[in-house]
Amino acid sequence: MPEIAQATPMMRQYLETKARYPDALLFFRLGDFFELFFEDAVTASEALQITLTARSKGDDKVPMCGVPHHAARGYVAKLLEKGFKVAICDQVEEPGKSAIVKREVTRVVTPGMVFDDQVLDPREASYLGVVALGEGRSGLALLDASTGHLQCGEVPDDARLVDELRRAGVRELVLPLGADDARVERVLRAVAVPAARRPAADYERAEEKLRRHLGVASLDGFGVGGEPLGLAAAAAALAYLADTQRAAPRHVDRLSRLRTDDVLLLDEATRTNLELERTLAGARKKGSLLALLDRSVTAPGGRRLAEWLRYPLTELAAIHARLDAVEELAGSSVAREDVAAALRPVADAERLLSRLVLGQGNARDLRALAGALLALPALSALLGARAAALLRDAGERLRGLEELGAHLDRAVAEEPPATLKEGGLIRRGFSPELDEIVAVAEDGKGFIARLEAREKERTGIGSLKVRFNKVFGYYLEVTKANLHAVPADYERRQTTVGGERFVTPELKRFEETVLTAEERRFGIEARLFEELRQRVIEAAPRIRTAADAAATADALLGLARVAAERGYARPEVDGSEVLEIVDGRHPVVEAVLPEGPAAFVPNDVLVASRGAPDCERLGALHVITGPNMAGKSTVMRQAALVTLLAQMGSFVPARRARVGIVDRIFTRVGASDDLARGRSTFMVEMTETAAILHNATRRSLVVLDEIGRGTSTFDGVSIAWAVAEHLHDEVGCRTLFATHYHELQDLARERPAVRNLTVAVREVGDQVVFLRKFVQGGASRSYGIEVAKLAGLPAAVLARAREILKNLEALEVDEGGHAALARGRKARRAEPQSQLGLFAPPPAPVDPALLEIAAALRAAEPDTLRPLDALNLLAAWRAKLGNR
Repeated sequence: MPEIAQATPMMRQYLETKARYPDALLFFRLGDFFELFFEDAVTASEALQITLTARSKGDDKVPMCGVPHHAARGYVAKLLEKGFKVAICDQVEEPGKSAIVKREVTRVVTPGMVFDDQVLDPREASYLGVVALGEGRSGLALLDASTGHLQCGEVPDDARLVDELRRAGVRELVLPLGADDARVERVLRAVAVPAARRPAADYERAEEKLRRHLGVASLDGFGVGGEPLGLAAAAAALAYLADTQRAAPRHVDRLSRLRTDDVLLLDEATRTNLELERTLAGARKKGSLLALLDRSVTAPGGRRLAEWLRYPLTELAAIHARLDAVEELAGSSVAREDVAAALRPVADAERLLSRLVLGQGNARDLRALAGALLALPALSALLGARAAALLRDAGERLRGLEELGAHLDRAVAEEPPATLKEGGLIRRGFSPELDEIVAVAEDGKGFIARLEAREKERTGIGSLKVRFNKVFGYYLEVTKANLHAVPADYERRQTTVGGERFVTPELKRFEETVLTAEERRFGIEARLFEELRQRVIEAAPRIRTAADAAATADALLGLARVAAERGYARPEVDGSEVLEIVDGRHPVVEAVLPEGPAAFVPNDVLVASRGAPDCERLGALHVITGPNMAGKSTVMRQAALVTLLAQMGSFVPARRARVGIVDRIFTRVGASDDLARGRSTFMVEMTETAAILHNATRRSLVVLDEIGRGTSTFDGVSIAWAVAEHLHDEVGCRTLFATHYHELQDLARERPAVRNLTVAVREVGDQVVFLRKFVQGGASRSYGIEVAKLAGLPAAVLARAREILKNLEALEVDEGGHAALARGRKARRAEPQSQLGLFAPPPAPVDPALLEIAAALRAAEPDTLRPLDALNLLAAWRAKLGNR
């Protein structure tokens, strides 16, 4: 970049602004375009695939690219998707009022600081994660700036910190400057989102800053006491919001504790394996549990449902309160439809409020908010008449905004423009002063027509015209042939080739009125809009309370709709350590299967923690064997999903279910590597298994599928057996353990709380029918070759596989001592060397005497050898070995 002192005034303004925002792409407003210069231009042209041009020529050549200001939102969205930050530098005064137009950065848009409804997913929260690193412990704040939702808490170690950040799905991460770089790098690599570093001052005097912002004497009422690192992170989050948006974040009017201990914990592997919000294949929302459950009417209702799915409850009273509300709505189709109809006009009040508070909203946001507030009384009346406490409470919290809704409705036009400088924001009849000016401005053409007609009649000049140009304004034009008829009160302005131009006192007054009317109209509308915005800001806490209540009611309605439409049952959730699911189904798999013979086959899962009263009857660890493709993984996943649904307050896909509170759900399902972190499939499997063994408690639910399959058979069996033993002996939790290692079925003989289950199969000739039903006992075969046949392997390969399988099952050895699985090949291959252990010492050299004895033994003919000769051979061999 050139020296600032040598640059032109406009470029100097650009360079000074860019120096304040070095880590952002600067969108610099020039007329109708946002322009980017120098390195920003090169970066943006590549990211947006737009043309890179240049300003000036030769040695003064400056790379430049630009986008139209009216289309900037789309381009900014693309840059955010790629992880960039964008500083919006806009014109803050009208051109022509000074030598160079005044420009200022009005906001910085980052992946975690997005307010544009065309960029945000309406049904997904947009969290900024802010971290305060302490000695071992860490503070964490989650801020959804688009709604003003701020929560904070502390976690015991960095592993939990990463897990909580990933569970929330943060879009951007903020960490303190001066923190240990290696530790910061580990967190950033694990979370893998764009990040910013903030000065230590943002984290200091946190409690004082938060009390001042929230206008309270103490934070005790928010339930966040005793967590200084969490408060430090919350204070830094507010500082980042205020700094990037260049406005006081008054929509953040409350603070809540981040629930990290009193909720059902789900680590990243479990959330992924259970496909809660995204599918394993393609990471799509469609096909996930959330997509199935989300039958809410509004976007805030969808976000609330996703939050409940991420943070299932462990408190019985709260779970039962949700179940009561879902049961009441599920039992009445009329109630469901009435509540849905009342919810539909309720817009996304949280996000509308945020934009208005931060000065980014427009008259359309006010219009939408007015409609939402006007719809609340009807919804409040419906919910207030229900029996369930949660629904009645929601109805109560919706009240008190009727007057504001009516005022906004009277003030804002039905269809206001998108910007504040187009006019037409305010409804006719709201401001007499504005109505008068609008009437003058809009009646200008009629006045001109009437004036022209009147002057033609008065002067008798039929060709007289009233015209306008930017130099002279309004004037009367008379041809040379008619100049003799011009009245004395006409004032000459200009002589032209064909005639002359005149003005009258009346035309002067009209011109002054019309030319200033538009500017006065915009000024009055801007003042009225700001007055309305301030009234909204004053009511912000009440609006947020009402929006929260509407979202809760909508989420409950969504769960009730699913329960009624899919035939779900109310679970019995208690403090026991039992999981009893009768005729359970996998909610997502069931939804995609057709009715009839191919419909989903229900299964029972009955298990209890070791030591619980029901353990002797049910067992604590179920070893599940059976064929591939028979449904083992599906049934185990559905057990985890039924548990999760019950504890989030939902009905469950089962005929009957009893769920004793679970503190954590762990799953180790599927096989995948992690190339980005240099981890093989087996290493990923062992890492996840280690996390389970270290963190599972007696109240946990553990789902393990094919532990040990990523290594050799003997190693795999050994690891799987040891893991199962540890879960049974040391942890005692409810465990479902699927395996193809049939040896693990012997655990039932060794451990009292182990039970064997298998999936029933029927063989009809050479065909195999998977009945997909769990039965007591173990499996003797995996039917892998039959599954390979279904997958389309060639017939010759299948025939050879059956031959090898028979050899392996018979443990046959051929005449030469070679493995019989090679039988059937015309050519023999060299016998491979035995595999060496990774840490084993090199093998000792073979004793020549042993080789000689082995050769003699192979040459001997037992059928013709006399007994005396045999004794002599044995004595000779013993002599060769000596005293070894």
